[in-house]
Amino acid sequence: MTEATTTWLAGARIDSTVGALRPDYRAVLVVADGLTPGPSDASTDRMLRAAEARARSVLGDAPVESHPHVAAWRDAFRAFGAKPQRTRPSVEALLRRLPQGLPRIDRLTDTYNAVSVAHVLPVGGEDLDRYEGSLHLTRAAGDEPFETTTDGRAVIDRPDPGEVVWRDDAGVTCRRWNWRQCTRTRLADTTRRAVFVLDALGPMTDEALEAATEALRAALLATSPDASISSRVLANS
Repeated sequence: MTEATTTWLAGARIDSTVGALRPDYRAVLVVADGLTPGPSDASTDRMLRAAEARARSVLGDAPVESHPHVAAWRDAFRAFGAKPQRTRPSVEALLRRLPQGLPRIDRLTDTYNAVSVAHVLPVGGEDLDRYEGSLHLTRAAGDEPFETTTDGRAVIDRPDPGEVVWRDDAGVTCRRWNWRQCTRTRLADTTRRAVFVLDALGPMTDEALEAATEALRAALLATSPDASISSRVLANS
């Protein structure tokens, strides 16, 4: 692990206001350096197909929202004023696409989406070289910039006051905990260094979270065998 990665991971934090909202929340930050980005390929297609099959087996005929971890995330969204039927937790949005199959986006995104669906937890990935300072999970004041697009145009949006957001020194990187990532730090064909965030609430055990983390590590190394991977568990203090 490089000194820059060590410093960045050490600076990541969860604000006490988020801990008060969901004391059962934990996150794993996985930093990977030396990645091989590119378009979706046969290897990531196999990952996604296996993840889809596993998720269908886990869910059976039950509604997606009845899964304990998905239900917990819907409750967490409601706790800060979001309506999960309109802005869904990321893992629920993916699971609802199982009937038609998950989208194939690019090697890195396909990899973390496969882990998200197979292990039923929200996972996000972003270009670490586009960050300004470390990650900080907090509740928004409402004036923070969030870079996104509307009708194909770049725009600056703002989170709702009290909304749970990930941010760095330049602004919000992900709104509504894990709902939508900003355009500034999104993965690209040039991404060589990335951070992946795995989100867990009470129904997911620490052992299951560790298994998901190891699955992500193995999947990244399968497509980028020369990558260097480090991680840190973040929990409410």
